[in-house]
Parts: sequence; C-alpha cells; structure tokens
Amino acid sequence: MFPPANLEASELAVRIGDMNWMQVERYLQHDDRGVLPLGSTEQHSYLRLTVDCILPERVAVDAAEPLGIPVFPVVAYGVTPYFRAFPGSISLRVETHLRVVRDILDSMAHSGFRRILIVHAHGGNAAVQQLAQEWTAGHSECRVIFHNWWNAPLTWAKVQAIDPVASHGSWMENFPWTRLPGVELPAAQRPLVDLARVRTLDPVALRGYVGDGNYGGLYQRSDEEMLALWQVAVEGTRALLAGSWGSPT
Repeated sequence: MFPPANLEASELAVRIGDMNWMQVERYLQHDDRGVLPLGSTEQHSYLRLTVDCILPERVAVDAAEPLGIPVFPVVAYGVTPYFRAFPGSISLRVETHLRVVRDILDSMAHSGFRRILIVHAHGGNAAVQQLAQEWTAGHSECRVIFHNWWNAPLTWAKVQAIDPVASHGSWMENFPWTRLPGVELPAAQRPLVDLARVRTLDPVALRGYVGDGNYGGLYQRSDEEMLALWQVAVEGTRALLAGSWGSPT
C-alpha cells in the first residue's frame, strides 16, 4: 500500500530509527506521546534468542502506526540470570537495568516526551514497573504506563481460549517472525514445569530441569491462531496509546 500523494514517506515513519531529529522535533510540537519497548536476549527453546526483543517492539509499532506515535528501539538486554547456562543468553544486573531505563526516561522527558508507554513481555524486567512509579513521582509533568502486552487481560484470555497449556518458549511465542527457518520443532506437547521449583534452581540445575527451554505446551500452533492472538494484543496496546492521558503539554 502506497502513502497518499500529498504525504512524504518519511512523515509516515513510526520507528525513531526511521526519523531524524528535526522530524521528532516537529512531532513534539503537536503531540508528546512515545513508546519504549523493553526486551531481553535469552533462550526461547527452538525460537530466536531475541523473541523478547522482537515481540514488544513489533506490537508497539503495529499499535502506534495508525496513531503516528514514535516507537524507540527496543532495549535488547534485560534481567535473566536464571538462563545463564543457555549459551547466548545475556543478563544485566537489576541495578544496571534500572539505571539504563531511568537514563532513557530522563532523555525522553528532556526531549519533550511527556506520555510514555513502556511495552515489555519479559518477567525478569518487572522491577521497571516500580521504577516507573518512582520516576513519575519525580517528574510531575510526565505520565508513564507500564504495559505487559502478553499478560494483558484480553490477550491472556485469548491465549487461554486457544490453548491453556502455554508458557515460556512454547507455541504462545512462536509467531512467523520469531521462529527460525529450517529448524524442525518437536510435535509433542510438553507438560507445564513446576514454576515454584523453577524459582529455587540455580542456572545449571534449571537447564537440567527444563531441557530445551520450553516451559510447557506445544511448540507451534497454526498461523491463523497466532495472527488472531496478535490482533488482540495490538488492539489492546493501541487502546492504551489512544486512551485518556490528559491533554498534551
């Protein structure tokens, strides 16, 4: 689909990486919303190590595009010490991660972004929710919404309606854009792991317990089901962006 003739392609950009500073400045003259995706680089069974980077950034872009709201590049590293025995998994210390996010929020606010939606899907980054509340208390002119896109009520309800046996590294994270070409997936459904036990294990013992990294469920379901789930997630995220934030400053 081509843009209308009276619009430059650059004016339709949503990703900050597709904009220059002058375009951002012009945007901030009429709106002050921005999106910050948070990710993690870690094992996801047979899926890409960057599943938790791809999904929050993509859901943010798909949600923000019709509204013309800029989306910043995903923060690609998060807190995932329990997966350190899986090669390629990278973990930041909690304090390091919080300092990085705080500095990003400070910079966004300094630029003129006053309404910021943080989109994430990695449980290890949960401390950012408390940081966002603390940061907002010190920036009365700003508002931050912390949005776990896959655990949002309507999205999670859709997951449960499709298949209640779903968890980390299973079908629920297997979208066309997170799977690897040429990688054959097991056909069997894995039983759900004991999450209480998982939380007590060191990284080596955890790898021994969870095996290939799937916490439970089929490895793949139909693209039709996955795209229906994705649509629910995008619509829920867009509703937050378009909701009642108060008037732009």
